[in-house]
Amino acid sequence: MANAINLMPELQGEELIYIQAVVEKLDDEQARNFIGIYRARRKNPQEILIFALLGLLGIAGIQRFVLNQVGMGILFFFTAGLCYIGTIIDVINYQKMTFEYNQKIADEVRLGMRI
Repeated sequence: MANAINLMPELQGEELIYIQAVVEKLDDEQARNFIGIYRARRKNPQEILIFALLGLLGIAGIQRFVLNQVGMGILFFFTAGLCYIGTIIDVINYQKMTFEYNQKIADEVRLGMRI
């Protein structure tokens, strides 16, 4: 049985709990393969925070593009982050937004590996 904290010590909070639930069902080789693919595709919450803060300086929506939310990114770009209110909300909710994105990535990787 694999342990997510040993394989990815950078994980925290909800993401750690979610990934632990995924890898605990895997043997060591499957867990290492899963973590290798997942680590390459996941987004770091601190990077999303930096991108959201850049939105306050004039490049609104970049955090949405990075999270593959192209429609919202375009909307934020052309409305100055919905008059900065949307960007401020993203700065506050950056961890939740990143967790939701990473959760989708983990599910895609798990389905791609057929585990």
